[in-house]
Amino acid sequence: MGDFLSQYNFLEKELLEEIHNIGIRKTFQANEVLIREGQFISTFPLVLQGLIRISRNSDEGNELLLYYLQKNEACAMSLTCCMAKLTSNVKAIAEEETEVIMLPVEMIDIWIIKYTSWKQFVMQTFQNRFRELIDTVDSIAFLKLDERLIKYFIGRNQKSGATTFSGTHQDLALQLNTSREVISRLLKKLENDNKIKLSRNFINFSGLL
Repeated sequence: MGDFLSQYNFLEKELLEEIHNIGIRKTFQANEVLIREGQFISTFPLVLQGLIRISRNSDEGNELLLYYLQKNEACAMSLTCCMAKLTSNVKAIAEEETEVIMLPVEMIDIWIIKYTSWKQFVMQTFQNRFRELIDTVDSIAFLKLDERLIKYFIGRNQKSGATTFSGTHQDLALQLNTSREVISRLLKKLENDNKIKLSRNFINFSGLL
């Protein structure tokens, strides 16, 4: 519990004690789903370590990356659905081994009234995620796909420190809402420019950083 106390030490002592008493620590493996679209949410995660991808899926199965969550963060979209008692409109997937504390949704409103620090944390969460969503919209509207691909890798590094991507070209295509053929062509061009190194289901993008 020591790591939680140090990471979330901006919360009141009494609130930390409540979280300690009712929170459930859980570890998710890479590619494991935490939250599915259309699911009623009974618990929500506070991230201790790792990385979570928040996305939406189209009816055709294409995925649109919205933002990432790392330690000391919570999902604003999930909080919104919890507070409004709606089904989830996003999907949350662990990008790597991720440890969280799962908390009951009914505590969100109670703690907002009871603890100033929790209210500030929730409002800051909304502000941060809104900023990232605007950034996502701007990327889709104004950037070419090759620029979006580079931005994807750089954003991944800024969030997790990663310099590699483990997955298929199809995985990338789904997250950027395009075709595998287009992604493969853009990746090959980046490799020819010595900006990335490609191998089977693995991309080293340290040359972009």
